[in-house]
Amino acid sequence: MQRVEEHRARYYGEDAPTISDAEYDALERELKDLEAEHPELVEPDSPTQVVGSARGETGFASVQHRERMMSLDNAFSIEEIEAWLARIGREAGDHPIVCEPKIDGLSISLTYEDGTLVRGVTRGDGTTGEDVTANVLTIPSIPRSLGGDHVPAVVEIRGEVFLPIEAFERLNEALLEEGKAPYANPRNTAAGSLRQKDPEVTAQRPLDVTTYALGALEWGDAEPHPSIGTQSGIYAVLAEWGMPVSAFAQALRGIGPIEGYLKDLEARRHDLVHEIDGVVLKVDDRAVQAELGSTSRAPRWAIAYKFPPEEVHTTLEDIRVDVGRTGRVTPYGVMTPVTVAGSTVTFATLHNKHEVKRKGVLIGDTVVLRKAGDVIPEIVGPVVAARTGAEREWEMPTACPSCGTALAEQKEGDKDLRCPNAQACPAQIVDRIAFIGSRGALDVEVLGEKAAAALVESGVLVNEAGLFELTEQDLRRVPLFTLESDSKKDGIERKAGDVSTNGLRMLDNLAAAREQPLWRVIVSLSIRHVGPTASRALATAFESMDAVRAASEEDLAAVEGVGPVIAESVRQWFEVDWHVEIVDRWAAAGVRMADERDASIERTLEGLTVVATGSLEGFTRDSVKEAIISRGGKAASSVSKNTDFVVVGANAGSKAAKAESLGVPMLDEAAFERLLAQGPGAVADGAADG
Repeated sequence: MQRVEEHRARYYGEDAPTISDAEYDALERELKDLEAEHPELVEPDSPTQVVGSARGETGFASVQHRERMMSLDNAFSIEEIEAWLARIGREAGDHPIVCEPKIDGLSISLTYEDGTLVRGVTRGDGTTGEDVTANVLTIPSIPRSLGGDHVPAVVEIRGEVFLPIEAFERLNEALLEEGKAPYANPRNTAAGSLRQKDPEVTAQRPLDVTTYALGALEWGDAEPHPSIGTQSGIYAVLAEWGMPVSAFAQALRGIGPIEGYLKDLEARRHDLVHEIDGVVLKVDDRAVQAELGSTSRAPRWAIAYKFPPEEVHTTLEDIRVDVGRTGRVTPYGVMTPVTVAGSTVTFATLHNKHEVKRKGVLIGDTVVLRKAGDVIPEIVGPVVAARTGAEREWEMPTACPSCGTALAEQKEGDKDLRCPNAQACPAQIVDRIAFIGSRGALDVEVLGEKAAAALVESGVLVNEAGLFELTEQDLRRVPLFTLESDSKKDGIERKAGDVSTNGLRMLDNLAAAREQPLWRVIVSLSIRHVGPTASRALATAFESMDAVRAASEEDLAAVEGVGPVIAESVRQWFEVDWHVEIVDRWAAAGVRMADERDASIERTLEGLTVVATGSLEGFTRDSVKEAIISRGGKAASSVSKNTDFVVVGANAGSKAAKAESLGVPMLDEAAFERLLAQGPGAVADGAADG
C-alpha cells in the first residue's frame, strides 16, 4: 500500500512519476486483488480508497472544491468492460454509454459565477487543489465568460489541460537549439506550465483544454438548461456556453459498438492533437448516475479503459538498488536510454529480488520495455534470442548500500528487504527530510532530495529533528546554499560564503511550515501506514500531538479512518526515544502541535453518526461532512443500524431506501440545518419537512 501511495504522490503531487502508468496500474491492481482476498486489510487510507494525492501547493493558495473531484477505476480488457456493464445493470444495451478519449493531461476545475470565470483550481487530492487562476487566464481556449441563454449562478466545469503534441515537439526543438535539455513528455510539461509562478511563462506555452463534466451547479434565478439530464446533453451545454469539448465523444448502445469504438480510437491514438492513454466510458443518464453513486474514490457509473501499453527493446546495462525513507531496498534497472511513447527512459523499477528472478533478466540483456504514456516503463522480460553469453546474473546485496547494515525482512515471508538502521542510515534520513519538504507533507520549497542530501552530508543535520532549528549560520556550512563569489543585485552587495537566495527561501518556507495544520505534521513524521487520510482522522479526533502520543492503541484504532494496523504502527513509533525527540524538538522550535477548535461552533452532534445522500442546495458533499465533524459528529459514508440520521437531498439513491428499511430517521435539508444548530432535540418529532 505504501508503495502505491508513494507513486501516487509523485504522479499527482510532484508531476514527476518514477514508474510507468502501466506499472502503477499493475501495482494498484495487485493491491486491489489483495484487498479483495483479505477485506480485513482494507484501510480507509489505502490508495484504492482515495483520490489523487494530498499535498500542499507550492506558491499557490489552497482552494476547496465545492464538489469533490473523483478519480476513475480502470479496465484493461473488453471482458472487464462487459463485467462493468453487467455490474451496473447495463449489459442489455438498452441504455446509452458515452465514450470519449481519455486525455493524458492535468485535471482542472473552472468556476464561473454569474457567467464570469472567477477561479481555476487543479484537482489536488480531490477535495482541495491549487489556485492557478492567473495561469488559466492565459489559455486562449478557456472563455472569460459563458454564452448562451441558460447561464447558471454558479458552476464548476471540469476538464483536462494539455499541451498539443505538435506544440510539445516545437518546444523541445527550440530548447535543443538553445542548448537546453528537452522536456520528457507533454503531460508533465503541461502540468509544469500550469504551475508556473509567473503567468507570462505559462502564456508562452500553447496550452489547450477539453471540458467534459460539471461539478457544483447552482442555477439561482436562471432557468435550468433542458439538456442537463444526460452526459451527452452536458457536452452540448458546454459547447453552447463556449467551452471546448471533444469531437470524438459518442453515445453508444451495446458491447459491440463500444468495442468497435475502443479499437478504432486505439488505432488512431497517435493521430489526435493530444496524447491519450485510453477511453472514458460513462452512463449517459444522469439520474442513473445518481442512483449508482460512487465509492470513496470513484464513480460507479464511469470507468477508464486503458489501452495496452506500447513496447520497445533496449539494453539492461546494470541493476542497482535504492533505499527509501522506510528502509525498503528496491532494485531498479539502468538501461541504454530509449524513447518510447514520447519519453526518454533510462530507469525502471524491478520491485524486489523475487521479481528480478521471476522475470529472468540478466545484466547485459536486451529487454522488453512496456510503456503506457508515462515516464518510466515496466521491464517485461529478456529477449532470450538476443543473448551473446556475455550477460551475467545479478545478486541482491546483503548489506545496505548506504550504511552497511545487514538487510532483513521486517517480518517472516516479506518479499521486500529493509535496512533496519532507520535512525542512522543516511539514505533513509535524506529521503525522510526530502519527504517533509514535499507537497504531500509540510510543503517546504527548495527542500528536495538534493537539499536534504547536502544538509546531511555537511553534518548540519543528523536527522530530521534539527530541521526547524536551522539558521543562516548553519547554511554557511553547506556549499549548496552558499555563494561561490561576491555579487551585487538590486543594490545589495553579497560576499562569497553568504547564504544564497535559495537557502534564504528555504529558511522562509521552514518558518511558514511551522504553521501548517496538525495533520500535515503527523504525515511528515513518516510513520508507516500513516498517510493523509489517517493523519486527518487522528488530528480531528485528538486535536493535539500530545493527545495522539498519550492515546492507547485501542483508542487510536477506534478512530474512523485509522483501525488496528495504523494504530499499532502509531503506538510503536512513539515508543522509540529518537522518534519522540523529533516531535519534542519540532515543538520547541515552534512547529504547530495542536489544532484550535472553533469555540463558536457548538458540539450539537456529539456522539451522533450522520449520513448524507443526494444533492443539497446549501451544502457541497465536503461541506456537509465538515459541518457534521465540526459539531462533534461522525460523517459516515454508509447506512447501518448504528446510523442516527440520514440527510436526504435531491436524487437520493439506495442509501435513502436502506435508511427506510432500517427505520433510521431521515431529514430533509431544513431539518438537517435545525439538527446542526440545536441538536437531536430539534428534530425529535421527525423530520423531513418535505
